[in-house]
Amino acid sequence: MLTLALAPLFLASAHAVATAPRRASEVVFNHHTDYFATKEAYEEGHVHMKLMDAMSAAVAGMRDPTAYPGNLWDMMTLPPIRKFTPCVNGFSGALDDERSTYSCNNVDLAYFLPHALLGSTERIGNDIWGWSHCGREFGLVGQMDGTAFVELIPSHESGEVDVVYLGRLPTQSETSIWRDIKVIGNYAYIGSEAEGHGIQVFDLMSLLDTNLRTGPKTFLTSEITAVLPLPEGRSHNVVSHAEKNIIAAVGSLPRNGTCRAGLIFFDVTDPANAVEVGCASEDGYVHDAQCLVYHGPDAKYEGRDVCYAYAEDSLTIWDITDPSASTVISSTPYYGVSYSHQGWVVDEDDQSFLLLDDELDEVSMRGWAANNHTTTYVWDIRSLEEPVLSGYYQSPVKSIDHNLYVHKGLAYESNYKSGLRVVDVSSVSADASGEAFREVAFFDAHPEDDAVGGVVEFGGTWSAYPYFESGYILLNSMERGLFVLKLNV
Repeated sequence: MLTLALAPLFLASAHAVATAPRRASEVVFNHHTDYFATKEAYEEGHVHMKLMDAMSAAVAGMRDPTAYPGNLWDMMTLPPIRKFTPCVNGFSGALDDERSTYSCNNVDLAYFLPHALLGSTERIGNDIWGWSHCGREFGLVGQMDGTAFVELIPSHESGEVDVVYLGRLPTQSETSIWRDIKVIGNYAYIGSEAEGHGIQVFDLMSLLDTNLRTGPKTFLTSEITAVLPLPEGRSHNVVSHAEKNIIAAVGSLPRNGTCRAGLIFFDVTDPANAVEVGCASEDGYVHDAQCLVYHGPDAKYEGRDVCYAYAEDSLTIWDITDPSASTVISSTPYYGVSYSHQGWVVDEDDQSFLLLDDELDEVSMRGWAANNHTTTYVWDIRSLEEPVLSGYYQSPVKSIDHNLYVHKGLAYESNYKSGLRVVDVSSVSADASGEAFREVAFFDAHPEDDAVGGVVEFGGTWSAYPYFESGYILLNSMERGLFVLKLNV
């Protein structure tokens, strides 16, 4: 089990687990000694390597044909679902096939395409993002061996949507479980943990050719606009600061290099001739981040460029107004910290509150996550220099959390084997404890563990994209493929 594999690195914290209080206000915080692992274990990359080893083992299990006797749950060979199937009585999908019957609430399934029909030979998915142009909507589907492109084509007669595979861009070097995609303007920026990969710069206008709807194209890696160089070619995530035309690579090894695997900034005003303009290295490795022009109650930083960085053992807030001389505003460990993974501000126009997901707290049964239920950390960031962990929200089911995004007061949480969970967080300004947060919808793309209330394992939903004007949501499942969903609340 993952817990056993990780155990040698971590400090004992049985008392903290057993006596975890209900709300942050009840906690006497110790931001210096109550680490999940030693500071050195984080800084030297041992914690991250154990996390990656656990994910690699999970993917190996997915691809093992003997893992599911009789192929009862062979998730990688599922047929497509090409018709709208509403969530009725708690289920959607192909109800005559238990492998394709998905529990749900207030989320309908509009379409499903397995990775094999999206051109992938490895058939393992990861990140996902979207792009819109003149009313047309496109999905960028990350996979172990590249990126697939689809278009969502609405049918005005039926009111349903057709999802058409347009082609793919292979990996720039070798395959990797990890791929990450962001968009600025009409260009996609695609990074990977594959050595020698760099960040692919792909002109999305290539997808406007309607001939691709009937003849998908495999784009040559030599055809792309550019490749942004990185020290070893690797990055764990790609971060976009769209308002300033900045792309940042994070987690770009080595940790002992000039940039220490922090944030490496590129000015992509001219995507074909991007320029590296600096890096943020003071706090070491960054796993993911959100970078914005600051608007909020902390008047000192109004109008400045800030990054909310998830730095393994802390929430670290950066001032990157001059990316060649970035400075740390604050670096804050927190109760139950195990692996500060990713997060998002609740409102980009009023950056007062932030949600954070920790990828190892449920696995290690730390703090509030001692019961294995997915835990989302609520931060009061009205002071960027002194952010406060103000509370938490727990999912009704057990699962590891991964990526979350917030749109119009709803948090779209991709929680691995419990799927997409949609949580109303609009109450946060009135009550930052998270006590009033409520799950309003979900779609579980991994039915195999439903009977036991979820499991704390890697697999299932990697990420979701909730920002299309049409209201369609893209979900990328590791084992299965692309789900196109529609929220009906």
